[in-house]
Amino acid sequence: MTANKIDRRALISTLFRTAASTVLAVPAAARLAAQARFPNQNQPRAGMGAELQAFQQRYRVPATSAAISARGRFVFDHAGGMADREHSIQAQQNSLFRIADLSKPITSVSIFSLIEQGKVHLTDKVFGDSGILGAKYGKPPYKTYVSDITVDHLLTHTAGGWAADANDPMLHNNGWDAAKLIASTIQNVALTNQPGTQWAYSNFGYCILGRVIEQVSGQAYEDFVKSAILGPCGITDMQIAKNSQRQRALNEVIYIGQYSEDPYKINVERMDSTAGWIASSTQLIQFLNHVAGAPGIPALLQPETIRTMTTPVNIYPSYARGWMLSGNGTGNWWHSGSLPGSTALMIRTPDGACSAVICNTRSEPHQEMDASLLQLSLNMLERFSR
Repeated sequence: MTANKIDRRALISTLFRTAASTVLAVPAAARLAAQARFPNQNQPRAGMGAELQAFQQRYRVPATSAAISARGRFVFDHAGGMADREHSIQAQQNSLFRIADLSKPITSVSIFSLIEQGKVHLTDKVFGDSGILGAKYGKPPYKTYVSDITVDHLLTHTAGGWAADANDPMLHNNGWDAAKLIASTIQNVALTNQPGTQWAYSNFGYCILGRVIEQVSGQAYEDFVKSAILGPCGITDMQIAKNSQRQRALNEVIYIGQYSEDPYKINVERMDSTAGWIASSTQLIQFLNHVAGAPGIPALLQPETIRTMTTPVNIYPSYARGWMLSGNGTGNWWHSGSLPGSTALMIRTPDGACSAVICNTRSEPHQEMDASLLQLSLNMLERFSR
């Protein structure tokens, strides 16, 4: 959600492709050797705990939540550090953290569940006379290209503008609700490219997708996701974050800003479908395991739907529909997240191993902490996904 988001994601994408090809594509012989090195889980668990502690010390992270599953079963589930330093409250496995941009895969899965029900299509227009939202936001006629935007353009960050840069609509006018923000933006902020021709990471685009979900489902965004997506995963206490420390949820950590950032001066509640959820790493793993299913775990989506959701767009082969990719769609699905006071990452490998790590701060420069968190996550998968 930061002004340098596009550059940040290009950097992380490059790092991920390199690291994933060398760390996660482990041949059978190497896996057997690794099993010989770790005859029981105590050794990798101890080593991973030390790595997490070193990461926390390096980036001054008060608390982390980390979890890993292999073949649908948890092999590591850890929370460490201080959820609330002032009151000396330790982080627990059920501690809730803001997950920032990891909300986008949740929104994408929600859209695709509605697609499977026949209630929405990727090619559906969003605004205008033939659009899902019609003239609900702003007054037609709209600016050039606005009426051409489809659901797929929003999912793939190819709507033609509204990028996550210094002018990101989601980071301005914090006193406005989503309806006023959308109406003002589509009327006053022109798109710079024809939809489908350029890739630009757009938090605002996923805010609009939340309203699409509401219009099509007839429910509030949060209510639909809880009932249709999180409920079947067995997740009961994930929710949209509140803005102030005083309003935080039961078991939610305190966020620590570094370098004058204030985690409680952003309208994270308005970011619901783009960056608004709070969760534990355990719950993120439950979500990852249910998206495509795992041994003994039913899938939320059909195989063909998943193929569509995780197929990259030609103009940006490292991103699909709500998921970042390695190997041009043949490797891992993943997403990183960043807000003042929050850093997060989750990964799902081709063989179904999953990892998630969440922190209650972020450091400067963001790219360095993101890259270290990525390497930490890859190390976790190497140690435990046997």
